[in-house]
Amino acid sequence: MARRAVALLSGGLDSTLAVKLILDQGIEVHALNFTSAFCTCDSGGKHKKGEQGGCRSEARRVAEAFGIPIKVLLKGLDYIDIVRNPRHGYGKGINPCVDCRIYMFKRAKEYMEEIGAEFAITGEVLGQRPMSQRRDTFRIIERESGLEGRILRPLCAKHLEPTIPERTGMVDRERLLSMLGRTRRPQMELAEDLNIGDYPCPSGGCLLTDKIFSKKVRDLLDHKESVTMKDLQALKLGRHFRYHGTKLIVSRNESENVRLRNLIQEGDTVLEPEGFPGPVALVCGGATNGTVEMAARLILRYSSRNTEKRGMVLVTRGGKTTSLEVANPPDDGTIEEIRVC
Repeated sequence: MARRAVALLSGGLDSTLAVKLILDQGIEVHALNFTSAFCTCDSGGKHKKGEQGGCRSEARRVAEAFGIPIKVLLKGLDYIDIVRNPRHGYGKGINPCVDCRIYMFKRAKEYMEEIGAEFAITGEVLGQRPMSQRRDTFRIIERESGLEGRILRPLCAKHLEPTIPERTGMVDRERLLSMLGRTRRPQMELAEDLNIGDYPCPSGGCLLTDKIFSKKVRDLLDHKESVTMKDLQALKLGRHFRYHGTKLIVSRNESENVRLRNLIQEGDTVLEPEGFPGPVALVCGGATNGTVEMAARLILRYSSRNTEKRGMVLVTRGGKTTSLEVANPPDDGTIEEIRVC
């Protein structure tokens, strides 16, 4: 029976190198890629016409290049409970890094059992990230995911205790590496030696570590108990405000105008300028206490070509559209009072 492992493959440089090192030892690798609403990875590289960038497509590209199967899993609404109440706390933003790794390895363990894999591999490097890539957190992650001794980190393995696949001879420890710390140079040099090029997103990232974006997430979780995937997608769009307890989102460009219209949910109100160029605004439920009027005024505020700062705004709610005359965009003081981010 073939020796088999499951690899957490982001499509970034570290996980790509980890997979390559294990493949070179004749082990059958099955890739597992996680996506979420909080991924910052945007490759910016060259893609075929119609192909999107980002971690998912890069992971697929790496899997295809290596000839290995890949399964993509969404960190969905169950993951939001972890973001809301992480057992092991947050990093510099609202990032539950340790709990996130436990979550992913628990799902990796399920996949291992499904396909008969004997261990998991990851591109983590000891000391590279301050919260989740330390000896103590490695031990916590392994214990709480149920994978003690079965998570192999090929890039830094020689700084760690031998894992079960190393102790049993399934993996040759001498062919593993001893990378350490935050520098990326050893990975880049190894990629050159292994003839691995075109590796976008070398270190990956998570929007939950961004202090500004974290304000949007915290505001959402503080004001809404049952979060939807559209709520999460909207976090990446526009300017966010909170007025009398209701979320208002105002787009920043034409692309966001289109995307924001696609995120309307039951009970929402969408506003758009009539007869003048400007942003689209979304009132996320609760169209009372002047929220619609404030959203319309915000459209005037961020319409750079409406010099009169007055006009008509189309208001659509529940399939019914009406016109609203609006003037007097909010001043700087009001903007600062209601701005989330």
